Amino acid sequence: MELGLIGLGKMGGNMRERIRRAGHTVVGYDRNPDLADVHSLEELVGKLKGPRVVWVMVPAGAATQSTIDRLAELLEPGDVVVDGGNSRWTDDEKHAAELAAKGIGFVDCGVSGGVWGLENGYALMYGGDKEHVAKVQPVFDALKPEGDFGSVHAGKVGAGHFAKMVHNGIEYAMMQAYAEGWELLEKVDSVENVREVFRSWQEGTVIRSWLLDLAVNALDEDEHLDELRGYAQDSGEGRWTVEAAIDNAVPLPAITASLFARFASRQDDSPQMKMIAALRNQFGGHAVEKK
Repeated sequence: MELGLIGLGKMGGNMRERIRRAGHTVVGYDRNPDLADVHSLEELVGKLKGPRVVWVMVPAGAATQSTIDRLAELLEPGDVVVDGGNSRWTDDEKHAAELAAKGIGFVDCGVSGGVWGLENGYALMYGGDKEHVAKVQPVFDALKPEGDFGSVHAGKVGAGHFAKMVHNGIEYAMMQAYAEGWELLEKVDSVENVREVFRSWQEGTVIRSWLLDLAVNALDEDEHLDELRGYAQDSGEGRWTVEAAIDNAVPLPAITASLFARFASRQDDSPQMKMIAALRNQFGGHAVEKK
């Protein structure tokens, strides 16, 4: 089939290549002309035969909104837009309604796989009407990993990005658990080879995972992570997961704590810890450290 793909960065560029390897035609557009096959959205739409499928892989928020607004003007009834970025599921419902008013279908798709997806395939979680999903299915089949798993029609519009959001929330908590365990192992004198302890866990243990494999890769490159600063950004989906938990009265203590741990990583001199030190000094006479 033919596909229009908008956004050819780290994920989008590799996705274009994997889809082409499966024998499909991809017409790609990116603001960087060195990456693009065409140099405008108008040219992209013009090169595709109807009914068209156009996949959007741009940052969530204003960039996605402006792209979908423009596609709504250029596409025709029967065409389908796929949002494969990290949009919030509530935006999907809005975009689907806007496009439906012009007879254009909409599918939201959470994509996981990162820089490894070209070779390993991408885990896909998508939402939308069955008739719209069916038009995109050959691309889903090209992108997914080999085997029976790695791709799911999660439900109606918004379900794909909601599922990917929860996936990323779980990822936050898993990474935090590995990080805490690693720090404790590094702290004690009796454990002399923390990296090899992590490596030993890759086979036969209940905590083996791809994240553990990646942790071992990182330790192979920098055994004690001396070259890194202890700062971690968050993409937004962890926050949305916690907000959704509050809205639905679902307790998520591990995911919430992992998000807050990232916030703490950005404080070189924690204001909270200043207050705790002051209180310990006031009630117990415990020593405080002065600048």
